[in-house]
Amino acid sequence: MRLAAPVALAAAAAALVAGLTLPVHAAADGVAIYGRCAACHTKTGAGVPGVFPPLGEDFRTLAASDVGRRYLALVVTRGISGPIKVGGKPFAGVMPAQSTLDDASVAAVLNHVGTEIAKTGPAFKPFAEAEIATSRAGGAGLSAQDVGKLHAGAGGQ
Repeated sequence: MRLAAPVALAAAAAALVAGLTLPVHAAADGVAIYGRCAACHTKTGAGVPGVFPPLGEDFRTLAASDVGRRYLALVVTRGISGPIKVGGKPFAGVMPAQSTLDDASVAAVLNHVGTEIAKTGPAFKPFAEAEIATSRAGGAGLSAQDVGKLHAGAGGQ
């Protein structure tokens, strides 16, 4: 079964990410926090075909609109599950909610991705801690599957 390998990879990566502990409150260091993301999306943000999407132009496109910015904040705070398309290619990985990250840390890691990882696409406007807090509060009732369903409507490619 071709789907078994990506599902097994997604489960292993989720277990790895869940086991990482990083200082997230004191420094809000996006580079250090991105270590969690790199376990699946890779250090360069290239992702894993079919499982974990690349963090490039799709990220920048999403970050250029209010609805896309909300979606990106929810991906980190609520997680994401379910099929999405990025760059016209399907991805079926699972990303667990990064619930130990405070709002400043979520903003820091999204800002790191937007400036150092995703270098193509629209100009990047940095995320603010208050923006993350608003998105987190407004999406408190959403599951990872609900967040996955938001991708295309948020402007994802």
